[in-house]
Amino acid sequence: MRITRSGDARRTATPAAVMTTLASPTLGGAPFPLWRVEAEPGTAGPLHLIDADQVWTLTAGTVEVECGGEAAVLEAGDTVVVPAGAHRRFTPGPGGFTAVVAGPAGMRASMPASPEEKIDLAWAA
Repeated sequence: MRITRSGDARRTATPAAVMTTLASPTLGGAPFPLWRVEAEPGTAGPLHLIDADQVWTLTAGTVEVECGGEAAVLEAGDTVVVPAGAHRRFTPGPGGFTAVVAGPAGMRASMPASPEEKIDLAWAA
């Protein structure tokens, strides 16, 4: 059994959100990363893509998810599976949102204009 105490969780802030690593290969030795995303109203993330599937479960607030040319509003308790390589953007609702997210270790992000330039996800390491 491996336990990650709340005080040991890693926090990574970006202009769009704060990601708190709950478990990952380098935090608790988890074989897959699990993290919490907290975003305030007015902090829409950029249009981007991830090279792996991710599962997002909203735990508070609302968020508009744009994914692969579709859009949907999620509320607390809703879950979305975002497929690898899909162009995506998360826009917080008026009260912001909190979500728990999981995906495979080693996933990387890129921008649509330069998909070959991969960015490591610090919160998923």
